[in-house]
Amino acid sequence: MSVVSLAPVALGFFGLGTGYLIYGPFELLGKPEKSERLNLSLGQWGIWMPGFLQLITGVLLWLGLTLFPTVFNPTGAAFDPLYMAALAFTAYGVHWFALGYNRYKGADMRIDGYMAIAFLWISITGAFVFLHNGIDVPVGILFVLLSFVYLFDIPASLTEKKMFIQGKGFFHIVTGIWLMYLMFAAVANLALGIGLWV
Repeated sequence: MSVVSLAPVALGFFGLGTGYLIYGPFELLGKPEKSERLNLSLGQWGIWMPGFLQLITGVLLWLGLTLFPTVFNPTGAAFDPLYMAALAFTAYGVHWFALGYNRYKGADMRIDGYMAIAFLWISITGAFVFLHNGIDVPVGILFVLLSFVYLFDIPASLTEKKMFIQGKGFFHIVTGIWLMYLMFAAVANLALGIGLWV
């Protein structure tokens, strides 16, 4: 079963994609100029879209895996990639609450470089799980892109060098576009029965 075939994931994809499409252009282009008002806006968007929507998705997946295993894992297979999806949505959601709150408060963002090491690992783990034997290639591609986001986030946060910030912004935009495709594909497949690549 593809992760994209589950109803809650469209919400998580949309939330993270929106966050990436807000943060990415700002990082890549440096526009609008940094300001306290901009931090307030970026912080609010970070908390509510990628933070809240991914956390809700993660919680719904955990509840589904725990309370309704025959629906979420109808074959009863011991290997269930949905476990990885639930872990990722929950962890990324809470991570965006912290990112958004820190941005909102104007906190020192350099410490995010150390956080990015842990999220690089969860991204690599997700890529490994979903690309393993071609289980869910579109979601595997998402985790590869997320790996690049965090690979650039480490030096971008720790050094604050423009080239790393722009690299992170570029991968935020590319990943945001891919997330919007995954959201569209999930909705089209579930609402209309259109078989898009997912």
